[in-house]
Amino acid sequence: MDGIGTIPVFVAVAENQGFAAAARQLGVSKSAVSKRISQMEERLGVLLIHRSTRRISLTEAGERYLVHAVEALAAAQEAEDAVSAMQGAPQGRLRINTPMSFGRLHVAPLISGFLETHPHIEIDMVMDDRILDLIEGGFDVAVRAGQLDDSAMIARKLAPLHSVLCASSRYLADRGTPHHPEELTAHNCLHYAYSRDFQEWNFNGPQGPVRIRTSGSFQVNNSEALREALIGGSGIGRLPTFIAGPDIAAGKLTRLLDDYQMPHQTLYAMFPERRHLPVKVRVFVDYLVSQIGSEQPYWDRGLSAADR
Repeated sequence: MDGIGTIPVFVAVAENQGFAAAARQLGVSKSAVSKRISQMEERLGVLLIHRSTRRISLTEAGERYLVHAVEALAAAQEAEDAVSAMQGAPQGRLRINTPMSFGRLHVAPLISGFLETHPHIEIDMVMDDRILDLIEGGFDVAVRAGQLDDSAMIARKLAPLHSVLCASSRYLADRGTPHHPEELTAHNCLHYAYSRDFQEWNFNGPQGPVRIRTSGSFQVNNSEALREALIGGSGIGRLPTFIAGPDIAAGKLTRLLDDYQMPHQTLYAMFPERRHLPVKVRVFVDYLVSQIGSEQPYWDRGLSAADR
């Protein structure tokens, strides 16, 4: 029976392809992970993992063990969910994944109020602009935008996400104001590097769709860093209104090409499909909907229709 407690450790090592990454996910030391795996191999009398200085890989026995270990973990999670669903008060550790800028600006400020209402919940929030696997990462819920491709996930709509093209008055005074998307090819266009095709900007204009290939001197994987460069007068960029809205209202940034709308996305709260939804997940998603959910989210309410 001693091996049951090692199953999550083995699965974490296999899915993260390393002891250090597994240790970070589990919140323990690398040496503790390595020791537990060695003890498991000694108890079973078989090598499960090939170690090298660069990477680890599963042996044939390790591959076979992993199949059953993943099934065992899923069964254990279902058992916990079933018990959690019966709880009167939500409790336990809630692991959340959000995009970096949206998480900092719009989710983090909500956490104190949520914890005050639900004092028996502990939150572990990971902010990352990369798309992380919720199940492999052990996440209970994630805030995501865009197209939803994973049928194993349940999605609850929060709000529309609009993007705008903007620049500072300083940049526009030096380089001029574009009045058609084609004029952007003559401008220094700054880019958010995690967009699928970050140098291609799409618009819906009076005569239909317009697609422009842009270039510039700066690209970055964080929208707030992009905002700083735009306010500093470095160029023209595309920002979501949940970041740019206050700066447009304050006059720090100018909204460009009013007649050409950029495609919008939808913001969702997502969580793995489960037979028994834990109460802690349900109350957090309900809380997000109550604070953020709207066809006109609060970050857009200070903007006119032309600014979205």
